[in-house]
Amino acid sequence: MHRAGFVNIVGKPNAGKSTLLNQLMGEKLAIVTQKAQTTRHRIFGIYNEDDLQIVFSDTPGVLDPKYGLQEKMMDFVKESLQDADVFLFIVDAMDKEEPSEFLIDKLNKIPVPVLLLLNKVDLSNQAELEAKVEYWHNKIPKAEILPVSALKAYNTEYILPKLKSLLPENPPYYYKDQFTDKSERFFVNECIREKILLNYDKEIPYSVEVVTEIFKEKEGVILIDSIIYVERDSQKGIIIGHKGDAIKKVGTEARVDLEKFFGKKIHLNLFVKVKKDWRKNERDLKNFGYR
Repeated sequence: MHRAGFVNIVGKPNAGKSTLLNQLMGEKLAIVTQKAQTTRHRIFGIYNEDDLQIVFSDTPGVLDPKYGLQEKMMDFVKESLQDADVFLFIVDAMDKEEPSEFLIDKLNKIPVPVLLLLNKVDLSNQAELEAKVEYWHNKIPKAEILPVSALKAYNTEYILPKLKSLLPENPPYYYKDQFTDKSERFFVNECIREKILLNYDKEIPYSVEVVTEIFKEKEGVILIDSIIYVERDSQKGIIIGHKGDAIKKVGTEARVDLEKFFGKKIHLNLFVKVKKDWRKNERDLKNFGYR
């Protein structure tokens, strides 16, 4: 008997969705930072065993969209609410703000199992944890609740066996040697964007989109040319930095991670261009893959 299905990971920004995906896959597929809205796309991670295939779907954090890019991000979330066999709903145990009623309402109505992961429990005490479990049991009565720490790998070993028991009997949806639906260029773009999120403050990281124009292997070296798009000329200067120091740091850090990811030597060239107000432009968003 072979089991296969789609397990969609949903939750608020910074709940730990991407950290969990990377932990379950044993591979860094999704970029992770402390900044909200790090994940912009829907990313499939395909986990395989001899008698099992789990297609994990990492999604952007649920938010109230303020402009075009955020609206497209929420479209990915809404899409993920329609095609799951099981939902992994991740909640930050330390979050003091009210949860997304939109998401709670959807999860209560959707006729598929919900595994609620109360994440970051390593930062909370027993009394706080018990109160959170009771709170979420009342919010989503059908959900099975599991306290975890995605970062520390606490209780995460119980997730895969539980999902296996919940998934239907199906043949695999993807080839067994495939571990994601995204291209090499996508992971280059995301790696560079992660370094920008980590190295720049305020609005700069959210005004950036990365496009890899050249990705080719030659004599054991992968040659990559990537463009960093910003919205204004002033942002271009900040990205480049004094005498190019800032962009050089981004390039160096990205190259190190990409060499680990691809297992080959990387030659990375970065360029910075201005595309005015791209986050609000429907055509630009479509060209950048936000369909």
